Amino acid sequence: MGKRILVVDDEKLIVKGIRFSLEQDGMKVDCAYDGEEALTMARITEYDVVLLDVMLPKHDGFEVCQMIREFSNMPIIMLTAKGDDMNKILGLEYGADDYITKPFNILEVKARIKAIIRRNRKDSEVEGPKVLVYGDLKMDCESRRIYIAGKEANLTAKEFDVLELLVRNPNKVYSRESLLNLVWGYDYPGDVRTVDVHIRRLREKIEENPSEPKFVHTKWGVGYYFQN
Repeated sequence: MGKRILVVDDEKLIVKGIRFSLEQDGMKVDCAYDGEEALTMARITEYDVVLLDVMLPKHDGFEVCQMIREFSNMPIIMLTAKGDDMNKILGLEYGADDYITKPFNILEVKARIKAIIRRNRKDSEVEGPKVLVYGDLKMDCESRRIYIAGKEANLTAKEFDVLELLVRNPNKVYSRESLLNLVWGYDYPGDVRTVDVHIRRLREKIEENPSEPKFVHTKWGVGYYFQN
């Protein structure tokens, strides 16, 4: 069955081009042209990937991303015409899983979408226990939900991926480069700051005191690890 993608951009020619290209690869594509319409569609359908432009009428892309994160962890790729790193990192701060800077090559867009879909498929095929429990932390890897002391924490797809990798390999220290390669893929063009942003957001969601973490620790000068 073809994967379902939501493309959100107020430039209709861009949407038309993306839609045509993705449909050529057998994907099902829905389109939205403003933030309000995008939110309505995301509430109705659980998309495999949302391709979300930053500059939108009614609600901008960052607002839409943040509001989607209140009810879903569906993967979100931000499209931004602003190339500076702060805007890219800001997109990740609001819960985006990836970003692409305009003008872009449609082959890059398709490659990023397929990489996220492959990663999610691999997650569902991971061998080992489907439910991981360490103290107050409980991870249901099949439904991709996590609970801290019985209360659900709403993680993004990439935050969940990072945590699952660490939890399945307790006390093993991963460098930022290793996490970037294992979670985002070897062809990911971002830098290691992406990992730092996700670790910080992850701690804010699962740690009682993020500055003194109980689960996800830093090995200074080396990387990150999970301590059970």
